[in-house]
Amino acid sequence: MTGAALLVIAKDPRPGHAKTRLCPPCRPEQAARLAAAALADTLDVVAATPAARRVLVLDGDADRWHRPGLEIIPQRGEGLAQRLANAFADVGAPALLVGMDTPQLSAELLAEGLAALARHDAVLGPAVDGGYWSVGLRAADAAAFAGVPMSSEHTLARQRRRFAELGLRTYEQPTLRDVDTIADARAVASLVPASRFARTLEAMR
Repeated sequence: MTGAALLVIAKDPRPGHAKTRLCPPCRPEQAARLAAAALADTLDVVAATPAARRVLVLDGDADRWHRPGLEIIPQRGEGLAQRLANAFADVGAPALLVGMDTPQLSAELLAEGLAALARHDAVLGPAVDGGYWSVGLRAADAAAFAGVPMSSEHTLARQRRRFAELGLRTYEQPTLRDVDTIADARAVASLVPASRFARTLEAMR
């Protein structure tokens, strides 16, 4: 078993709170159902991945997400960069963190990221939209995300540069597609047709 923790950072999937960029064409309650399915798929993969700890870093009500072997802690901070830094500080490093936007994740990808922390200072999983789907740190550092614009086409490039400025040796994982728009949702669902996410999307047609 790896000594690194595996974190999922997520918003409680309530209408108007999560996956709002799916609206339109989705209605807020449909977007929330897709977000819930994506998070459930992600937590299933996390549960199947050997890790020292499994932690859901949640913005919202934890009641519906309790499951064996999963710790739940609240997000802290005003913006995403601050919340990421605080998640690593609260859990302690080494740790690999992913979001709820890539329900096509596999245990193999997560295990790869965790293992990389034994040989590298940081991990990044690039996303097609210019962001990243995974980020890992061997040691928590409040400065790791300072000055990095989140939810931008420049997020990945700036994060790479920030890690380099801090002298961190970074391992890069394969590029994945985040679910932000309905086109993303359809493309990702086609990769994992048996997933909750794909079944939920199909039920909306």
